[in-house]
Amino acid sequence: MKQSLQLKLSQHLTLTPQLQQSIRLLQLSTQELSQELDRMLMDNPLLELEEPASGHQGAPIHNGQEPAADTAKDNSPESGVTDPAADAQSPDIDWFGSGAAAPAPPPDDDAGPPALAAEPPSLRVHLLDQVTLLNLDAHDKTLVALLVDTLDENGYLTMDLDELSESLPSELEISVEELRIALRHLQHLDPTGIGARSPGECLALQLEALPACTPCRELALAIVRGHLELLAAHDFVRLRKALGCHDERLKEAQRLIQSLDPRPGSAFGSNEARYVVPDVIVRKIKGVWVASLNADAMPKLRVNSMYADILKGGRGTAASQMSQQLQEARWLIKNVQQRFETILRVSQAIIDRQRHFFEHGEVAMRPLVLREIADLLGLHESTVSRVTTQKFMFTPRGIYELKYFFGSHVATDAGGACSATAIRALIRQLVAAEDAKRPLTDARIAQILGQQGIVVARRTIAKYRESLHIPPVNLRKAL
Repeated sequence: MKQSLQLKLSQHLTLTPQLQQSIRLLQLSTQELSQELDRMLMDNPLLELEEPASGHQGAPIHNGQEPAADTAKDNSPESGVTDPAADAQSPDIDWFGSGAAAPAPPPDDDAGPPALAAEPPSLRVHLLDQVTLLNLDAHDKTLVALLVDTLDENGYLTMDLDELSESLPSELEISVEELRIALRHLQHLDPTGIGARSPGECLALQLEALPACTPCRELALAIVRGHLELLAAHDFVRLRKALGCHDERLKEAQRLIQSLDPRPGSAFGSNEARYVVPDVIVRKIKGVWVASLNADAMPKLRVNSMYADILKGGRGTAASQMSQQLQEARWLIKNVQQRFETILRVSQAIIDRQRHFFEHGEVAMRPLVLREIADLLGLHESTVSRVTTQKFMFTPRGIYELKYFFGSHVATDAGGACSATAIRALIRQLVAAEDAKRPLTDARIAQILGQQGIVVARRTIAKYRESLHIPPVNLRKAL
């Protein structure tokens, strides 16, 4: 067989380092991008971070043009903007189922550096401080402190006293009775209910600490000591039969129990706040919903001009290496800019498709899939998936991940489709308005939606209800 050489032309896609970097930056969240840029700033001396100008705001962009400066913010209740601090003041605990600030004092030049606010004490420290004040001898205080170390984050005793006694060295000769006495001392400490071995005991300790004249106190004690499971299951028929009481007294005892704290130690846990920095801000400008990039989330990168000027006249190995770093810096700046431009394009396309959501809320959400946005913008579906993952949008109705606006759908009688998000919102509305004495079953909710032209199976209603953390009908029943 004779061998020969042939020239053949073909096309194929090559993932260059620049393209790989662009894909990687696109899928990073804002926090991950910040960490990645910090690493690159350390490695590349020709890359630097420009300090943001004071009061700089990102300009809204719509269809490639800047709109007029009509950006007055609507702070009315109808705008959907709520104060999260106000919502956190009075939580509704159901574990079954504007004064101005005082002016700051003038600075004192001789006061020295300001003191840092101390962190709140942990549950262990809070209890051990009380143990030192007990009128007990050193041996008994040691046993109480030993029990403190066996509490979990909710304040419950995690070990049986018999097991704890057997686990201690035999030469200490600590009996179970001594541990029981120490436990009684522990259960008299603050917060009330600490050191309990079950939810029933925890609630009983709190009820026993109330004045004896508290209405329905004895009935509530009887419930938490022997019938807590029936109350949790809302089995009021068996409760009335077991306790021999009428509905009004049972309802009052239920309210008293629900006012207690079944997790007294959780208040001392670490409540680390997690913040979300939105990538996009949505405003209504002249009747049109418009997306703009959040200036606080956009890093201002630039090439170090001093090093770039030195590099122009440099030669040799060092200059060649710096030339490579200069090219990498330019690639990074371009890829970061492209990342935010892609996020803005996708966000605006989502807003245009879901404008009824911004006007009317979840019930007006329309079905949307990644392919629809990808075809509209001429992007690959995987690119849209990367853009919408861990990227957030600030709207007058709250902060949402871009992925939130996509979802499955169900058919309607008119031949159209209804978003699963809208159906969940309708289920939430129906449950919120139901008669607590006769709550709606899943089949009844499906029937009501069917009357509105939305065809949904009962098992689908059950799935959506569970995703909303709405308990089943028997647990929603009230007296």
